[in-house]
Amino acid sequence: MENSLISQSFKNAKKEKRPALLTYIVAGDNSKKKSLEILKSISNYADICELGFPHNTPIADGGQIQTSAYRAIKNGIKINDIFSIVNKFKKFKKNKPIILMGYYNMIYQYNEDKFIAKCKNSKVDGLIVVDLPHPENKSFAIKCKKSGINFIQLISPTTSKLRLKKIISDSHDMIYYISMLSTTGGKLKVSSKKIIAEYRKIKNHNKTKNVVIGFGITEKTIKSLKKADGLVVGSAICKEITRSIKRRQNVVTNVTNIVKRLKNKII
Repeated sequence: MENSLISQSFKNAKKEKRPALLTYIVAGDNSKKKSLEILKSISNYADICELGFPHNTPIADGGQIQTSAYRAIKNGIKINDIFSIVNKFKKFKKNKPIILMGYYNMIYQYNEDKFIAKCKNSKVDGLIVVDLPHPENKSFAIKCKKSGINFIQLISPTTSKLRLKKIISDSHDMIYYISMLSTTGGKLKVSSKKIIAEYRKIKNHNKTKNVVIGFGITEKTIKSLKKADGLVVGSAICKEITRSIKRRQNVVTNVTNIVKRLKNKII
């Protein structure tokens, strides 16, 4: 998948001597229409957009993302609605990569093959399945690749050297490094220096793979992690959605401003 939109985004960011900026929002937060509007607006500043499946028991997600997920579920979002958001977005920006992020249980209930076919039809570029680890994800990852969809592997600080090697060699165009052992949105418990040192170890296994850092990235911490191929911001965005709703402010404007500020810090 040499020329995937995902690998292209990293190439473009590298040309500009900066990390790629990846944003995460929950599909359907706080309504289907609104999440599409947010997506369209932030895609002007984000290199890659992650769209989360709202899940009622999100094991890896902290409070900010859970709040977003509950709002979306309460508003009746279904899997097919998520595909329709992607479809509409891709008509608007066909070259902006979209990664869906969720849990295997939903994919399993929907039917694996049907789900992958639907991803392909909606022009989904990548998939992160939080609770489908290596090596259990091998056959699913192969199916994704056959459909031109990047299956994105997760690596954490506790991943053993042997496991790390296997995951990297099996990975597609992007690897997601979870910077610390906590749920998303936690304070950075580890110094940026230490995160970058760990990150380098992963990069040294295979320089051609794009590795992004996620968890704990805010306006305060993003600059210190600039050396990564890509940086993922999720909780800070979900927090702003919640804040704007509570204050009855314009969600789209406020969230876009945060993404714009994050981008300016890494240029």
